[in-house]
Amino acid sequence: MEKTNAMRLLERAGITFATIEYEVDESDLSVENTARKLGLPPETVIKTIIVRGDKSGPLFALIPGGAVLDEKRLASVSGNKRVEVVPLKEVLDLTGYIRGAVTVLAARKAYPVFIDETAQLWASVGISGGRRGLEITLSPADLVRVADARLVDIARPAT
Repeated sequence: MEKTNAMRLLERAGITFATIEYEVDESDLSVENTARKLGLPPETVIKTIIVRGDKSGPLFALIPGGAVLDEKRLASVSGNKRVEVVPLKEVLDLTGYIRGAVTVLAARKAYPVFIDETAQLWASVGISGGRRGLEITLSPADLVRVADARLVDIARPAT
């Protein structure tokens, strides 16, 4: 397997992680579908969303599968009046990654990172490895540390 920048970053930081490769379904890049393919509970597979705050500019929101981003809560904890999900056409330019491969690990710029606090409930969580079809699993504490993230309450159950 060819190493991604995300894997190299974790190795340089001395963080223990595992990788899982899976077949990509271009018609369904959802984290819930990814979790199903990996045989993992959806709440342990983290969805990475790039948003733009009216004051902060771009930032990353990481929420568990099966949940949706609470934009009002994220705005509040990030010092913004409002946040909006970045249009898909801007994702590659902002992050260096295409949809379905976006990760906070070795992103083009180090934007502020906010991870839903439920991530710490699990021994291990999965995040994109920086390319479609590659998942990285690691401890939530290591993810918080390497991403210089804040654990906050920003997800709510999907309805």
